[in-house]
Amino acid sequence: MSAPATGAAADLLSGDAEEPLLRVRDLTVGFRTEDGPVSAVDHVSFDARAGELLAVVGESGCGKSVAAMALSGLLARNATVSGSVRLGGRELVGASPDQLRAVRGKEIAYIFQEPMTSLNPVFTVGRQVAEVLRVHEGMSRTQALDRAVELLDLVGIPHPRERLRQYPHQLSGGLRQRVMIAMAVACDPRVLVADEPTTALDVTVQAGILDVLRDLRDRLGAAIVLITHDLGVVADVADRVMVMYAGRVVERSEVDELFARPRHHYTVGLLGAVPSARVSGGEQRLREIPGLVPTLEQQPDACTFAARCPAADERCRSQEPPLAPAPQSSHEVACWHPAGTRPPGDRAPGDRAPGVAREESG
Repeated sequence: MSAPATGAAADLLSGDAEEPLLRVRDLTVGFRTEDGPVSAVDHVSFDARAGELLAVVGESGCGKSVAAMALSGLLARNATVSGSVRLGGRELVGASPDQLRAVRGKEIAYIFQEPMTSLNPVFTVGRQVAEVLRVHEGMSRTQALDRAVELLDLVGIPHPRERLRQYPHQLSGGLRQRVMIAMAVACDPRVLVADEPTTALDVTVQAGILDVLRDLRDRLGAAIVLITHDLGVVADVADRVMVMYAGRVVERSEVDELFARPRHHYTVGLLGAVPSARVSGGEQRLREIPGLVPTLEQQPDACTFAARCPAADERCRSQEPPLAPAPQSSHEVACWHPAGTRPPGDRAPGDRAPGVAREESG
């Protein structure tokens, strides 16, 4: 398991002198299984500041959603959580179930990936939005329904009062997702966690949802943590980006800097796998990252990306790199040989990784 960030890296985590809304340090999540304990999140640290959208990026199975659920104690009973999660200076790791229930929905709210499995199919939209307000704000039924109309209008749902009487199955996927957003922002939360909120939505609907998130960030001043694998979405809405791989943070940067000069070879691979609109004529061949994300039982005390990395050497396979400032950039990167700063003789990012044959084109 990785060591906590220290020295310059720890100082960088704090950013400016202003205390962030959410301050996460060395968050570690494991699960007890029949085959023994496994590690899903390994000493993850980050800040979420007011009026900022932090994107958390990585392949499926990299620990993004587990880290997000651990913030307010939403994990299964076989989970073990350590480290620190401070919301406005208040520690949440180790808080009682009653304390965490008071935080969820009120101060930390979630927008989940699939609204049809998150909304209750037997209750109307109005009842479900109003319930949040009645539980956390103590409103009467009439007050809560009136406020629900305002919330549905806030997230761009047409004819909001009519929608109160409808059931989830009567709404389109985009409208259901907007209902989820309305429920999430009902109590003006300080932190909003959006877990793949645009998955399975068409491009037009996706753009509308992203516009809603941008508007909420600017209007409410909330800190938004956006979990996604879609780098197009990241480029469109994020202020900062945190890249996760195999449960660990491997790179963190301002969004423009990350896209212009990625420093971790995993980030380089992710960007290389994105189709480019600049290709003219013929078929475009995407660059793949060879190999697979290691399983939770295979977390080594070394670089977890070494088996798939074109620049890996024996040091990478035997020593875990700390998350530290990258040379000549504002990035933090966990890599012994950051991209663009390779020592002479190392392979270029386009070269094949050790033991992986290059697939011939044509």
